Amino acid sequence: MEQLSGQDASFLYFETPAAPMHIGSVALYDQSSAPGGRVRFRDLVDNVRKRLHLARCFRRRVVEVPLQLDHPYWLEDRHFDLEYHVRHIALPPPGDWRQLCRQAARLHSHPLDRSHPLWEMTVISGLKNIEGVPETAFALLLKVHHAAIDGASGAALTEVIHDESPKPSQVPLPDRIWVGQPEPSAPELMARTFGNNVLQPFRFAEVLSRTVPAMQRVSASLRNADLAGHAASRMNVPRTRFNASVTAHRVMDGRCYALEAMRRIKRAVDGATINDAVLTVIGGALRRYLQARDELPDRSLSAMAPINVRSADESAAEGNRVAAMTASLGTEIDDPLQRLAAVRDGTRQSKALTDAIGARLMTDYSRFIPAQLASLAARLYTSYGMAERALPAFNCVVSNVPGPQQPLYMSGAKLLRTHGLGPLFDGMGLIFPVFSHDGGITLSFTSCREMLPDPERLAEALDESFHALESATA
Repeated sequence: MEQLSGQDASFLYFETPAAPMHIGSVALYDQSSAPGGRVRFRDLVDNVRKRLHLARCFRRRVVEVPLQLDHPYWLEDRHFDLEYHVRHIALPPPGDWRQLCRQAARLHSHPLDRSHPLWEMTVISGLKNIEGVPETAFALLLKVHHAAIDGASGAALTEVIHDESPKPSQVPLPDRIWVGQPEPSAPELMARTFGNNVLQPFRFAEVLSRTVPAMQRVSASLRNADLAGHAASRMNVPRTRFNASVTAHRVMDGRCYALEAMRRIKRAVDGATINDAVLTVIGGALRRYLQARDELPDRSLSAMAPINVRSADESAAEGNRVAAMTASLGTEIDDPLQRLAAVRDGTRQSKALTDAIGARLMTDYSRFIPAQLASLAARLYTSYGMAERALPAFNCVVSNVPGPQQPLYMSGAKLLRTHGLGPLFDGMGLIFPVFSHDGGITLSFTSCREMLPDPERLAEALDESFHALESATA
């Protein structure tokens, strides 16, 4: 058994019926590249079966410690049944993009069953009327609990289940025959808890020793007037319709653009990055959407952006290795080029503050949050409606995950594009998963249906914002 880290376990503690904490994706495939031009459902099941040993999250389920006295453990599930996790449904006619989005949002809204390994895969056929997608295409919706993976390890999982050519590659054999583990007894779990509690003060002392110099770096950074002003502005985030309690109902949508177009956009402002260009497009879309409803704040909206803090020897590690920074979206600026420059300046200052603290240090403190306290805090935050009372720390999340820049295939079917799906929680009802692959980049969003009753309008605003920025930087 392997114990979850404090950061991994937090996604279990913060989960509620209205806020399931899994991440996911909707991938579209062209099966004309497969042998015979057709992929059967059993071919996809066999593809996953051959690769189960390449990702530990496939066959591990969660075991809770009695009374939540410590973080849970991963257990190799000896009752693992692949056919429980891989399903197949079909869209009714006309099988268009809006239908696919509604079905994906509906599937994404259902929590994962903790008595099984925390993932599901649903093959969706019947796609007949999606622009730029062949009528023989199918979609694959993947859900994996955030306790098991983050964006970076999710991208690695995507590569695990794909090949680089239509002809399936030779999958390496496992080092040993897989055998599930027996259920641990309550005394065994309590004994492990006692051992962890004995070592905890020594672990805390090591993290504390790195905190003092970090605070000195932060203090030195804040002597810079620009950084001090940026830090103050991040404490004054405006409230929007997306900063309230969420319901269990979801919506999703997204758009796909050429990655080279994003590169041309970012080159228009010296020092800007592709991530700055993405944030600028999203800022412009939110400006248009909220302005049309007379809800646009006069201060810039703020996005939380996860940061991968894996070291070189942790590049293949599953679970979560992320810190976070906040970035301005420039929603108060109408001119697209000026907005891009403002976003570039804001992300530079946010990175400087994050570097001063040390991104890895921020994640290390999560190890010391007591399991009972974290679970209780999550329940109280929801039951007392704190999302309606507390000042928001940010307005949305933008998670940008670079993917492989070569074609990928599953059972011979070519992966056309991938749209991300993200978790929501009270106080944060809008997330933009961004994924790049094979020369394309998708900007997708997940939201609460009550907060965003017209997702197609926000998707149109993404298009309008992108084309306005592209024209301004041509």
